[in-house]
Amino acid sequence: MVDNGIKWRALPADFPPWSTVYNYFATWEKAGLTQNLLDSLRDRVRLREGRTAEPTAAIMDSQSVRGAETVGRPSRGFDAGKKVNGRKRHIVVDTLGLLLCVLVTPASVQDRDGARPLLNQLTAACRRVRLIWADGGYAGKLVDWAKATHQIVVQIVKRADDATGFQVLPRRWVVERTLAWITRHRRCVRDYERLPEHHAAMVRWTMIRITSKRLTK
Repeated sequence: MVDNGIKWRALPADFPPWSTVYNYFATWEKAGLTQNLLDSLRDRVRLREGRTAEPTAAIMDSQSVRGAETVGRPSRGFDAGKKVNGRKRHIVVDTLGLLLCVLVTPASVQDRDGARPLLNQLTAACRRVRLIWADGGYAGKLVDWAKATHQIVVQIVKRADDATGFQVLPRRWVVERTLAWITRHRRCVRDYERLPEHHAAMVRWTMIRITSKRLTK
C-alpha cells in the first residue's frame, strides 16, 4: 500500500516511519476524519465571526495544477487554456473563504462538468447553501441543472466588457484568495499523489492548518 513512496519517505526526521504515517493518513481519509475536522473548525470560526455555523451562500472555482511523474495517465489531463498537464481541483468556499468541499479531476475536465459532482458533494454536507457565485466558465446548462436538482441559484459574476488587466471581481476574489492560500503550501504547489482523493485530502489538511491558525490568533 504505497502512494508516492518517494515523497512520503521525505518526511521530517522526528516523524515515525513513512509507512506508519501513510497508513494513518489513508485510514483517517477513508473514515472521513479530515472532512469532519475541517467542518468542526470552520463552524467555530464562523460562530466567532458572528455568522451561523452553516453557510447559506458560497463561491465556486477551480484551479489546474501540474502533476508530478507519480500522477498516472488515467487520472491526469491537459488544460489547454492554462497549458497545464496534471489535475484540476474544484472547490467551494463560504463567504469567509473557508473550504466547504473539494473535488479533484483530470485537468482536462471542464469547470461546468466538474461542478455537478462537486455540487452533489456540497449539498450532502451543507444543505442550507442556496446561492453560489461563480465565473463565466460555469454559465449555461449548469445554472438550470443546479436550480432544478438542488434548488441552488448559481449567479455568474463576469468581468466588465471594457476591463483590461487585473480586476478584483465581487465575491469571486474570495475563492481566488483561498486558491492562493492552498498553493502557498509546498505539498499543494504540485499534485504528487497517485490517487485524486489523496490530493483532495492534502487540500483539506492545508485548509485545516489555515483554519486552525485563524482560530488561535
